Amino acid sequence: MAQITLGIIGGGQLGSMLANAAKKLNIKTIIFCDDQNAPAKNYTDKFIYSDYSDGEKIKQFLELVDVITFEFENIPFDSLNLMNNQKKVLPKPEIIKILQNRLLEKDFLNNLNIVTTKYVSIKKKEDLENNQNLLPGILKTSTLGYDGKGQFKIFSLNDLKSINIDFKNEYILEKLIKLKKEISVVITRFEKHKYEIYEPIENYHEDQILKNSKIPADINKDIVDCSLNWAKLIVEKLNYIGTLCVEYFLDQNENLYVNEIAPRVHNSGHLTINSHNISQFENHIRAVCGLEKIETKKIYNAEMLNILGNDIVKYRSKKHEDNEYFFDYLKKDIKEKRKMGHITKVFK
Repeated sequence: MAQITLGIIGGGQLGSMLANAAKKLNIKTIIFCDDQNAPAKNYTDKFIYSDYSDGEKIKQFLELVDVITFEFENIPFDSLNLMNNQKKVLPKPEIIKILQNRLLEKDFLNNLNIVTTKYVSIKKKEDLENNQNLLPGILKTSTLGYDGKGQFKIFSLNDLKSINIDFKNEYILEKLIKLKKEISVVITRFEKHKYEIYEPIENYHEDQILKNSKIPADINKDIVDCSLNWAKLIVEKLNYIGTLCVEYFLDQNENLYVNEIAPRVHNSGHLTINSHNISQFENHIRAVCGLEKIETKKIYNAEMLNILGNDIVKYRSKKHEDNEYFFDYLKKDIKEKRKMGHITKVFK
């Protein structure tokens, strides 16, 4: 069988870990990225630096790859669609069109009778005034935004005076809940009713950035079952191929809500590299490249800590214990709150 060449759009740490997983499976990778200093340059077979809308560079990329995937969802839909007309893009671009937009995503979930927080579209200030029943709430841009970017907590209309909102973009207002904890479920779908699913992961955030994750999550069996079943329902309805993460809120009354869906490998799933026989990255590569599905088993319980900003310096010089695995993303510039690496501890 001829060697498969996988195109990966995006060159951050997720692209790096996908390229590493592909190498293990003897799959060649080509990264297509708009960041000339992207860390995935260190792990891929070939790196193409380009704007995601550059037709000539897209053509060059298409000539070199057999199948295409991506490490993040905020890629121009037109570019993904253009690529998909010539080479298979997985997950499919039409899925991304839904999940790039928080309103479409919430509507999709509610149509499946999956519970989300109450929400409403906000196009002008008057829309906020007319929906004060959803306050306190969190105002988010309908598209783009991650790690807390493009998000504003609003407790009353007076809060609008202290934040800069021009209403040129469409927003979504989501009612805040009395949060007990956050969990996520990572699932890889290969084909209809064929998937590998990881147990729920418990997550802790600081300043809306993931700080650490652990398995097992401290939740009851009903919550475990519901979170797994909703994740299966979502991937089946989307006819999804590859790894996907569903992020959940659990409130003080043990009510479960889907917060959002990430159509890609996910930060909370990094611990699967060391906790399981097959990581979320390897399962994704296997699924999009049409390789064999192997039963995924947990070997260890684990905790993962994100390393942000200058903290990476001390971890680079630190001596690590036998049960600790240190990952340096090799990012060129250290910036405050930037994800620079992670460390996973396993418990035997």
